[in-house]
Amino acid sequence: SSLIFYGPPGTGKTSLAELIARLTAARFEHLNASSASVKDVREILDQARRRLADNGQRTVLFVDELHRFNRAQQDVLLSDVEQGIVILIGATTENPFFAVNSPLVSRSQIFQFLPLADADLRALLERAVADRERGLGRYAISISPEAVEYLVRSADGDARRALTGLEVAVISQLKSAQAGEQVTIDLEVAKE
Repeated sequence: SSLIFYGPPGTGKTSLAELIARLTAARFEHLNASSASVKDVREILDQARRRLADNGQRTVLFVDELHRFNRAQQDVLLSDVEQGIVILIGATTENPFFAVNSPLVSRSQIFQFLPLADADLRALLERAVADRERGLGRYAISISPEAVEYLVRSADGDARRALTGLEVAVISQLKSAQAGEQVTIDLEVAKE
């Protein structure tokens, strides 16, 4: 069924939508409501209809900032959502019961996302430092516990903010480090 993910930025709404599409072998279409037009929505719905008819592949339509769609844009989705042409996953930082029209809300399951716990952010930063493929593990990085704690506290439950802070700290130190030299991230660097 269609879903509406509601919660603060950096809590995994987009990541979960991508994961759902991948695990269900559905085509993932991403729109940002602040820049998408009714024409954009109709094009994706037409493609989804053809894809479903041609090879039976479902489409997950992820609409980021769903609350920014006006009523007419939201209404365009109703028929195809109801018929199962697309699986709508909307993400919003606003309460969907006030910011999204009632027919879409009634056709969707609502999931509230909460800010990430400090322990989760700590684990995320540690994985990012160690991961050689998707993180910063290809560099020799030493990060102090105080720097990690500072990045965790300043992220305020937002994974994206924590990772950006770490990345900026590492990149700023890489510029002054010699090739192959260990990069040290201490509290002072983290604050910068």
